[in-house]
Amino acid sequence: MDKALGMLGLAKRAGKIAAGEFLCEKAVKSGQSRLIIIANDISDNGRKAICDACRYYGVPYIEYGVAEELGKVTGTDRRCVVSVNDENFKNAILSKIERIDE
Repeated sequence: MDKALGMLGLAKRAGKIAAGEFLCEKAVKSGQSRLIIIANDISDNGRKAICDACRYYGVPYIEYGVAEELGKVTGTDRRCVVSVNDENFKNAILSKIERIDE
């Protein structure tokens, strides 16, 4: 498991994430979400719905990992969308992802 997913697991244990399309869209609309992580293998309709909500409410989003990896980290079988609801975890996760890209 890479460090970004490990950090996402810490955020889960701290109670700072929401998982699943419905809960993530609710977190975006209520202003709780700081970052949306979308699995690379999400359906086109699911991607469009959450990306449109993120753009409208000004929440950053990234595509990272696959649904099975995100599900494992969040404690479910598959999750295509995860909302990080804490600024510090958001910054930590993004820094881990940027290090991977370098």
